[in-house]
Amino acid sequence: MLGDKFVFDADTHWCEHPDMFTSRASADVLDRVPRVEEVDGQKMWVMDGNVVMGQFSAGGVINRKGEKVDADTALHTWGVDDITEAAYNPVERLKVMDSLGIDAALVFPSTLGLGGQGFGLGKDDSFAKYVISMYNDIQAEIQDQSKNRLLPLPLMPAWSVEACVAEVKRVAAMGARGINMTSDPDDLGGPDLVSTEWDPFWEACVDAQLPVHFHIGASVTGMTFYGKYPWASHPTPTKLAIGGTLLFIGNARVVTNLILSRVFDRHPDLQTVSVESGCGWIPFILETLDYEMAENSPEELAKFKKMPSEYFKTNMYATFWFERNWGQLDSLVNTIGADRILFETDFPHPTCLYPDPLGQIGDVLAGLPGDAGEKILGANSKKLYRL
Repeated sequence: MLGDKFVFDADTHWCEHPDMFTSRASADVLDRVPRVEEVDGQKMWVMDGNVVMGQFSAGGVINRKGEKVDADTALHTWGVDDITEAAYNPVERLKVMDSLGIDAALVFPSTLGLGGQGFGLGKDDSFAKYVISMYNDIQAEIQDQSKNRLLPLPLMPAWSVEACVAEVKRVAAMGARGINMTSDPDDLGGPDLVSTEWDPFWEACVDAQLPVHFHIGASVTGMTFYGKYPWASHPTPTKLAIGGTLLFIGNARVVTNLILSRVFDRHPDLQTVSVESGCGWIPFILETLDYEMAENSPEELAKFKKMPSEYFKTNMYATFWFERNWGQLDSLVNTIGADRILFETDFPHPTCLYPDPLGQIGDVLAGLPGDAGEKILGANSKKLYRL
C-alpha cells in the first residue's frame, strides 16, 4: 500500500559501544573520556575520573540473529556482544534499513543520555565541551560516510548558552540537519528554556536551518520521573511498561512549556520536534492549553500573537509509530495538519516496530485522506532535513 514512496525514520538509536571514545582518544585524555567501568557492582559510563554519567547496557532488544527478544532480559543482562551489530555499526545499520525499506534515518543516543544530559554532569565544563565535540565529530563522519542516509543528531553543551551557540554554528558547518537538546538545561546549571537568555541559541538554530529535537527522557528530570512512575510493588517488566507509557506522555510537559514560553513569537521560523512521544494525546493537550490559559491566565494569554494550540501547526512536529487507532491519527491530521507529523520506528529499542515497520503502519496511513500518508512517511522529513 506504500508503494515506492520515500521513507524516513525520524527516531532510531545508537546503542553505544564501550570503546566509542577510548578507541579514538589521544593518550593525554585517554583516562578522562567516557568509558565503561564497574561501580558498586554495576557497569556504568564514567567520565573524567569518577563522574558517573549513567548505567551502561546494550540498550536494545534485537539479538545477533536479528530476532526481537523481551525487553527485561535485553536491558538488564545484555552486553554489546549480545545485541545486533546494527545497533552500533553504521555499515550494518544501513543493511538493516535496506531490508526494511527505509531510505534515511535520524539517530539518537541511548545509555549516554537521550538528550546527551550525561555529558553535563562533569566538574570540568571545558572538558565536557571537548567530549561533546568529540561525539559530534564522530556523528558527522557517520553522516558523511552514509551520504546523508544516517543523520545522527549532534548534542549540545546545555549548561552554557554561549557554548551552545558556538556548537550550533560548528556542527552546521559540518552539515548537521538538526540538533538534539535536553529539555531541562537547568539540571546542568544553565537557565531553563523559558528564559530569554536562550534567544541567541534559538536564533542560531533558525539561521542554520536546524530543527531542535526534544526526545522523551532527554533530561535528568525526565529520567527521574521515569523511575518514579510505577508503584513499587509491580514486577519489573510491568514497571518498564508503565515507565515507557508515561515517558511518552511526559513530552506533553515539553510541548506545553515551549509553547507558553512565547519562544515562537520571538522566533517564528524556529522548528522543533517532539521525538518518540506518539501523537494521540496532542489534540487533547492543545485544546486543554487554550482552555486553561483562558481560564487561569487571561492576561498572559493576551500577550500571545495567537492561541497556544496554533503554534503546533507552525513550529512543532509530532512523531508517529505504533499507534493503530486510525481515528486518533486522523484527528491529529485534522487538528495540526498532515505536514506536522513524522514517521519513526525506534530501532532497536524495546518499543521498535522491527521486523516489519512498514507492514505495521501501512493500513493506518492508507486510510488518511489525499497525500497525508505520503507526507508522514517521508515527504515531511525530506523537506525538514533538506534531503
